[in-house]
Amino acid sequence: MGPQTPTGTVAAAAARPLDDARRGTLLRLATAGSVDDGKSTLVGRLLFDSKSVLADQLDAVERVSRDRGLETADLALLTDGLRAEREQGITIDVAYRYFATARRSFILADCPGHVQYTRNTVTGASTADVVVLLIDARKGLLEQTRRHLAVASLLRVPHVVVAVNKIDLVDYSEARYEELAADIRAAATSLGVGDVHTIPVSALVGDNVVDRASARTPWYDGPSLLELLEELPTGDDPEAEAFRFPVQVVIRPQAAADERYRDYRGYAGQVASGVVTVGDEVVVLPSGRRTTVVGIDTADSLASGAELTEAFAPQSVTIRLADDVDVARGDLLASAAEAPDVTQDVEGTVAWLGDRPLLPGARVLLKHTTRTVQAVVRDVVGRLDLDTAELEPAERLELNDIGRVTLRLASPVAAEEYVVARRTGAFLLVDAQDGGTLAAGMVGDALAAARRPAERPGSYAI
Repeated sequence: MGPQTPTGTVAAAAARPLDDARRGTLLRLATAGSVDDGKSTLVGRLLFDSKSVLADQLDAVERVSRDRGLETADLALLTDGLRAEREQGITIDVAYRYFATARRSFILADCPGHVQYTRNTVTGASTADVVVLLIDARKGLLEQTRRHLAVASLLRVPHVVVAVNKIDLVDYSEARYEELAADIRAAATSLGVGDVHTIPVSALVGDNVVDRASARTPWYDGPSLLELLEELPTGDDPEAEAFRFPVQVVIRPQAAADERYRDYRGYAGQVASGVVTVGDEVVVLPSGRRTTVVGIDTADSLASGAELTEAFAPQSVTIRLADDVDVARGDLLASAAEAPDVTQDVEGTVAWLGDRPLLPGARVLLKHTTRTVQAVVRDVVGRLDLDTAELEPAERLELNDIGRVTLRLASPVAAEEYVVARRTGAFLLVDAQDGGTLAAGMVGDALAAARRPAERPGSYAI
């Protein structure tokens, strides 16, 4: 069963005009940090204080908390849903929650902190607009903190917020907070993370999570965590990106009862980036055929008879073309003026998630947008040393390693540099036998941002 949503949230979201999506009212965030830093408690506090918890959920949490001998509700239980998580007191799986305030809607991914589950953190952060990274005010920066900063940098997460948690356990010390904030900025710079926000919080008490704790932290004049999340812009402006549309399915309702649709041919999917308008010239990749957009449809527009003139990321639409060109699932519709290159040789950065090591010669499936092709690993170029932020030679990649590889594909894909196009520059490596995900990949040298932050491309905006 999926996460429950407070009454009215779904209806309110559905009622918003499509322009809201363009303005970025939906924010996807992920929490990360080391073990026992208080991630699940912070998420629980955020949900509780923003009144995004259903009454029956709160009752269940309070009942379990009483059974454990606790006087107050353990808010971490709101996200730690697996029995193994509850028994061990640690987060293992990525827990997704949906909540909304009067100003914004959120999709939250609570990621595990143990190094053993770094692959789960990669999963949660891969689609995030913001990563909220927790550190314990008593412990400071740990190896796992640097690992999560590296993951945020590699995945080009637009915003990183570091919550210095358990500030109440260091007597709300301004000096300790400033010391940690300086360490955070230094580590973030070394790993290629540009703009970093720091906030002193106490997830247990609620200081600076939803409301500011001006009485206990008078030296902090910044926003609370929720206030900051409500203000942060989402990723890229669709107007500033080239149009990319991976085709998910071809729609041909030849047996439709309505004669208007007997000759209908449309190509459905989600706009990955940019904006497309009726009359735009597009190219079909990898074939290279050019044609023109003559119509843009959604279920609502077809039912009402209203015609759409444009579509933008991340809308899901059906596009009609002027010519009956050969278009199938996995093909990419792109702006003819800014079309990406098509290649069978891919060099990329991967976060290895497989239990078995990655070796040269391995045969895998590469999933790029809606296209899946066979691939072979030609070479393992190196592995990222998180302490030095340098790429060191390596013959293999082990679980949770981040490294650089070269791949040879059985058929071409329209792949772009990840630092330029986050959506079409990402790929997955999949086990051909069982379908399990082996690696999250980024086309090009995404490690360059971590190794040489001063030389990042201008489009690499953190």
